[in-house]
Amino acid sequence: MSEQSTRTVERALSLLAHVCEEGSSSLAAAARAVELSPSTALRLLRTLEASGFVRRDDEGSYRAGSRLVQLGAQALSNESLIDISHQEMVGLEEATGESVYLSVEGHGASVLYISIVEGSHSIRHANWVGRTIPLQGSAAGLALTGQTPEAGFVVVERGIERDVTAIAAPILVGSRIVASLSILVPTYRIDDRSTDQFGRLIAAAAHRLSAGLTDPAPGPKEKHP
Repeated sequence: MSEQSTRTVERALSLLAHVCEEGSSSLAAAARAVELSPSTALRLLRTLEASGFVRRDDEGSYRAGSRLVQLGAQALSNESLIDISHQEMVGLEEATGESVYLSVEGHGASVLYISIVEGSHSIRHANWVGRTIPLQGSAAGLALTGQTPEAGFVVVERGIERDVTAIAAPILVGSRIVASLSILVPTYRIDDRSTDQFGRLIAAAAHRLSAGLTDPAPGPKEKHP
């Protein structure tokens, strides 16, 4: 790689790091932070945007893009996320009897299911691990894109599937959403009371997982004489 190409990569990575660290950045602020001209910063940010590493919000500021969030989840590794989330998912299934999914953001504005703990009812949601659904109109998609109400969970009735109600909550590392938990229930089997109950359970589980992913591992305890 030529020196010029190496320099271009370094500049692009510096811009990407700035956007991630700030959470949101205007073009002017990003250019100043990495000591680039606005025109150079714009060219690099457009390249990053085209690759999905950053995105522009409605105000024109740059934020981490879906591709970066997806890679972040994969850096934890989907396998690690599955392992970390498994006991919470088992607990949710035992409390509700319904199928519980773990999902991450996939390519092309989609949700990718990566793990399931199947419900115990004879009629339950089938295993969709490995399948994708649209971000738009799905409970998991709303959770993954930060469209979760203050209650901490989102409910979509008869969204992707006509006879299914989905309840989802986001899992975060710091301020970044890396995955979502969701419970999928045949709509005939759920009412307002159980929807609220399931929502509170899944929000609490997602919160515990987020705290575990965010908090540094405790160091060795000091030994006192």
